[in-house]
Amino acid sequence: MVVRLRAAGCVFAEDEAELILATARSAAELDTMVAARAAGRPLEHVLGWAEFCGLRIAVDPGLFVPRRRTEFLVRQAALLAGPSAVVLDLCCGVGALGVALAAAVGPGVELHAADVDPAAVRCARRNAAAVGGTVHLGDLYEPLPAGLLGRVDVLLANAPYVPTTAIGLLPAEAREHEPRVALDGGADGLDVQRRVIADAPRWLAPGGHLLVETSERQAPTTLAACAAAGLTARTAVCGEMDATVVIGTR
Repeated sequence: MVVRLRAAGCVFAEDEAELILATARSAAELDTMVAARAAGRPLEHVLGWAEFCGLRIAVDPGLFVPRRRTEFLVRQAALLAGPSAVVLDLCCGVGALGVALAAAVGPGVELHAADVDPAAVRCARRNAAAVGGTVHLGDLYEPLPAGLLGRVDVLLANAPYVPTTAIGLLPAEAREHEPRVALDGGADGLDVQRRVIADAPRWLAPGGHLLVETSERQAPTTLAACAAAGLTARTAVCGEMDATVVIGTR
């Protein structure tokens, strides 16, 4: 198996083989999983889960795989979230950010999440069940209950921020196996981000925080969008994880 994975270009073939062996429930499933990985399917799609903030987050085939760099956003959010925080995870995908934050803060968290992709929402609902979270299907704030207005203490948003013209430069695993809606951020990559930021003040509680993942190059524009929305904004950077997060406070 290791030889087969290595021949397919898997850099960490030994580690991947161990994970596949530990996950497969039969010899037939093992062979299917190895074949899928050798064909280029993301390891997380093969396994059915991704490790994120020390948790196993379910990831169905064809969905966006939570990135390890995004753990930095969750860590920043955990510093700001109180034990009974109301948390909202927008563009939630499989729900990794909100679930990880709720797990880190404790059972008092009230978690809501939303995504426009029905397949992602189905997967996110399974993940959120572990922390008592509610996942809504729809475009950004549109499906949220009115009772959340002005109550959100921590708003997480890993909105797509890849410029449309840069999609073709992404690794094949993302380009070919993840939904376009989870990757494409429009002409400059920030179309969805701007929409998230513009309406955030209506949903944030006084003193509430919006945390948005962005890139180092895009951070000044993200900061400017927060300022235009009336938020006090700052940037947090982790060079080790190549992670940049803009934090806006109402």
